[in-house]
Amino acid sequence: MFNLPDYVGPCAFGIKMGVIVPGTDLQAMLLQEVQKLDRDAMLADCDVLAITESVVARAQNNFVGTDEVARDVRETLSLQPDSTVGVVFPIASRNRFSLIMEGIARAVPEGEVVVQFSYPHDEVGNQIIPPEVAAELEARTGGLITPGDLNGEFTHPLTGVNYIGLYEDVIREAGAAPQIFLCNDPRRIADFQPDGVVVADIHTREKTRAVISEAVRNCCTLQDLCNRGDSLPSSEWGLLGSNMSSGSRLKLAPYLADVVACSLQKEIREATGKHVEVLIYGDGAYKDPSSGIYELADPITAFGVTPGIDGCLREGFKMKYLVDLYHDAGRSEEEISNLLLEEAARARAINCITCEGTTPRRMRDVLASLADLVSGSADAGTPMILIKGIFARR
Repeated sequence: MFNLPDYVGPCAFGIKMGVIVPGTDLQAMLLQEVQKLDRDAMLADCDVLAITESVVARAQNNFVGTDEVARDVRETLSLQPDSTVGVVFPIASRNRFSLIMEGIARAVPEGEVVVQFSYPHDEVGNQIIPPEVAAELEARTGGLITPGDLNGEFTHPLTGVNYIGLYEDVIREAGAAPQIFLCNDPRRIADFQPDGVVVADIHTREKTRAVISEAVRNCCTLQDLCNRGDSLPSSEWGLLGSNMSSGSRLKLAPYLADVVACSLQKEIREATGKHVEVLIYGDGAYKDPSSGIYELADPITAFGVTPGIDGCLREGFKMKYLVDLYHDAGRSEEEISNLLLEEAARARAINCITCEGTTPRRMRDVLASLADLVSGSADAGTPMILIKGIFARR
């Protein structure tokens, strides 16, 4: 039997599980693992169980092919095979966007796909061209850079991929003609007279759509595609949060993840008597300090949460500030410990001096980021993360 001693604070454990494939009864599988945790005295009230979104979507068989993406693009934007479609601010990613680009190009196999990259990097920090090159070209071109302006091929500093060339190849292979340019003003897509525009950025999509709509009214975001909402395959997030799967298939974000989280919470309560919170998490909100890449390529850190997490903030008082304050006032270590306990039980305003430096953060973002860092995205084999000590016992 295993029990955490009282002197251990917040911590997280990766829980190993078997292979999950389309059609797996994931809820039964998760419940079996949770009951094992309970038998081993690892589970307690107010623990958090974080489940990676990928296994939820896979068990749901929530996949679409590029032909389905093409059909949805054609229908949503009322395109013809020889139409011109614009794609504004895609991220530079084989995993996240190359198959979406293929689907868009398949929608206009006799037409043209005009791609507008932001520069010097995309929305999540992937470098398109080096910053020093961007500054020189901006001064020379007025902010609209074509491949002909680029003296040489520029590759991503970490992956070694030339994403301009990659997306050109993807479009050509689908039968359409590619035209790619770099510009940070989304309105410039109108210069190329597209019949419709796919707004491809993630976190700023509605702002970008509003700006483009002034010049090109026929536009949609990635969230509007593959978003039927009434049956699988579908996601309320559309193509946002999708990932490359096998062949020409995309795995969508999980369908109705809040429902999945609440259902699992209820079953755990019935099976173990424990009240736990449940989180269906995606990318953590983490910016790598070395590469500058912002890891949050999903539209949100957690696709589904139970009510105890939703709307909750991670906040508190600045312990090290109070320790110094009380010590300077001549208090003993025992007195300081007692004063900290009193402070922990006291209600306080967010802007009070004792909270200075402890920026309140949404609990769903903190928990998802922690879970993502623990599980990683490679071969850890831990699609469920047990998080302890974040919430106080009820």
